[in-house]
Amino acid sequence: MTILPVYAALLALLFVLLSIRTIRTRHSRKVALGHGDDPAMLRAMRVHANFAEYVPLALLLIYFVETGSHAPWLVHLLGSALLLGRLCHAFGMSRTPENFRYRVAGMGLTFTVILVSAAHILITARLP
Repeated sequence: MTILPVYAALLALLFVLLSIRTIRTRHSRKVALGHGDDPAMLRAMRVHANFAEYVPLALLLIYFVETGSHAPWLVHLLGSALLLGRLCHAFGMSRTPENFRYRVAGMGLTFTVILVSAAHILITARLP
């Protein structure tokens, strides 16, 4: 078994929790579609959507790192940083008032994972 599926599974659980949170907010705010000009609904939607926008690319890049190198420590580092980053981002954005420290830290970790993964792939690429 490879390392990345464990992090992907943990992130999938977080995604489901964020989905449930968005659904519950829709139900409690009685907003069937869109955000209904409700700040809480918009916040829940954006936490969920931001996760969906960044995590697939990050996981794909970590997958390429894992399959192209013999550095399990790097895969663990990238996977745990991504998980921590997404937890921080979700926590920071979910607070009212918003906790920018956690939000910024979460995005910083997410961007770092994407950049380090991309750099590693480019540096270690063996082109014909």
